[in-house]
Amino acid sequence: MDVDGVRRLALALPGVTERSSWGRPAWFHRALVGRMWDDDRLTVRVEDDGERRALVVQDPRLFTTTDHHAGTNLVLVDLRVADEDLVAALLAESWWWAAPPVLRRRHPGLGPPDPAAGTG
Repeated sequence: MDVDGVRRLALALPGVTERSSWGRPAWFHRALVGRMWDDDRLTVRVEDDGERRALVVQDPRLFTTTDHHAGTNLVLVDLRVADEDLVAALLAESWWWAAPPVLRRRHPGLGPPDPAAGTG
């Protein structure tokens, strides 16, 4: 996955536009949805700092963090490891966490899976 692929996926989300952030491509609707941290890593939002830390422990090849992200809901995704489907899902969930309630109601399918829905 490269920046052009990330760009295509991010701009397909409702209301997302691209602009530069810290000299890197970044995608926003009202708040940050994703930003290229460097050539190989994408910053995305997750639910909270606890999820950020858990992801890094669960899959450190895919998810990393920096001191800059400590205490935030932002995690880095290694695009050399992530496939397109995963990046699309992470961007959609990042969009959800950045979205105000009115946009969440309009686009409920972009949010995280509903644990109350269960499986099977």
